[in-house]
Amino acid sequence: MAGHSQWANRKHRKARQDAKKGAVFSKMAKKISVAAREGGGDPEANSVLRMAIEEAKQMGVPNENIERAVKRGTGELDSVVYQQFQYEGYGPGGTALLLEILSDNRNRTAAEIRHLFNKHGGNLGESGCVAWMFTRKGRIILRTDEDVDEDEVFLAAAEAGAEDLEPVEGGFVVMAPPSDLEAVRTSLIEEGYEVESAGLIYHTDNRVQVDGKDAERLMKFLDDLEDHEDVQEVYSNFEVSDELVALYGG
Repeated sequence: MAGHSQWANRKHRKARQDAKKGAVFSKMAKKISVAAREGGGDPEANSVLRMAIEEAKQMGVPNENIERAVKRGTGELDSVVYQQFQYEGYGPGGTALLLEILSDNRNRTAAEIRHLFNKHGGNLGESGCVAWMFTRKGRIILRTDEDVDEDEVFLAAAEAGAEDLEPVEGGFVVMAPPSDLEAVRTSLIEEGYEVESAGLIYHTDNRVQVDGKDAERLMKFLDDLEDHEDVQEVYSNFEVSDELVALYGG
């Protein structure tokens, strides 16, 4: 399974979130509000909302913030209307970048994202320039003990309908078809596994190795993108090297 860059992004974001709590809370509030607007405010009937709420709790978002975001999405409170769209382009070392955006001002966001690409030596491209490299997948992150039997986890995931599984530090990453994500997640929980997060991502097997100065520039670029309030997710096809691991702090 080639999901390393997204896993590294997640670890990196968690390591920095204490200093960036305001931005994290704002992003999660947007995500929850949009999920509630599109699928209703009942997490039991809206799996997208439920997973967004679970992710927000993992990020330390207070319950009152979550409840307020749901009410904004359902119209119980005054709410800004956010648009969902994507930006695509190339970063240092020829890496492909696919950004998921939630914004209340598309023109402002476009100018700011273009500035970040230019600042870090990248190129903001046209729609479709890199999207063809990525496939929509369901991803479930499991937290497990170090002595867990990998074969048992693999068997449980396969029987649940997962497509692939990879051991990572502290657990496993399980990949599933988007339509089966909720069923796989529920089955793994019923088998006693701790699901840290579950959601839809963009996955690619088209990898680019990045080293040296390009690696350093790419990490700084990803930091700036993830700090931007309108950028919900950043997907890239860089291959994690020892140098990148060091830059991420281990």
